[in-house]
Amino acid sequence: EETTHRIKKAAEMLGAGMVGVCELDERWVYSHNFSRKTQKAKKLDLPKNISHAILLILPMDYELSKTIPSALGGSTTGLGYASSLNVATALAQFITNLGYEAMASLNDTAQSIPMAIQAGLGEYGRNGLLITPKYGPNVRIAKVFTDLPLIPNQPIEFGVKQFCTTCRKCADACPVKAIAKEAPTETPPNFSSHSFIKKWTVNAEQCFKFWVGMNTDCAICIRVCPYNKDYKKWWNRLGIQLANSPLRKLMLWLDNKLNYGK
Repeated sequence: EETTHRIKKAAEMLGAGMVGVCELDERWVYSHNFSRKTQKAKKLDLPKNISHAILLILPMDYELSKTIPSALGGSTTGLGYASSLNVATALAQFITNLGYEAMASLNDTAQSIPMAIQAGLGEYGRNGLLITPKYGPNVRIAKVFTDLPLIPNQPIEFGVKQFCTTCRKCADACPVKAIAKEAPTETPPNFSSHSFIKKWTVNAEQCFKFWVGMNTDCAICIRVCPYNKDYKKWWNRLGIQLANSPLRKLMLWLDNKLNYGK
């Protein structure tokens, strides 16, 4: 328990906005690494003794997120990845110095969103992203795999599923209609997504094709999301309480009336 507390404190000192721990779940670990250079897949070699993952949430710049999609908006993604890499590698080195194995990871090795949900850092949204209670969806996720004995966090619920059932702003705003307006389903739109997990699933192939065509990042679904707010301001903190209550339709009406995410 003391070790877990110290590791989280270290991660926050290094720059993480939120920190959580989960036990390693093989369902989310990739079986292979694919090389675009050689066009070949190599079996993933994550050591068998790895037992836990430390999930790190790095907030992105809210003001820059309002310019998405643009080269300027893309810079907030780049800065988010750079910060995530710095925090994850520094934390991994800190754990290695304690005499344990630790490997920093961004989008590789395992799926970050389900692991972050297991680590109690947020809920899954209609836009296929992690919605955090502290920063909404405007975040990057990094992780550190380790054999250091830690106490895992428990998943949380703060009303995202109920709100996303009512709200369709991300689906309406998506230029290629890659975000489902329908209820969650176990059947994904194509080969690029998990089957047999009941959830809203983004059509990743349509989404990625649009990204490539724009030549810059697209995060329109983050920009328009009612959870994408500057939570340093008290009225936005009040708004998230409304979103996570029976008054969520009032919050959605206010969000539209005040032109958030426009």
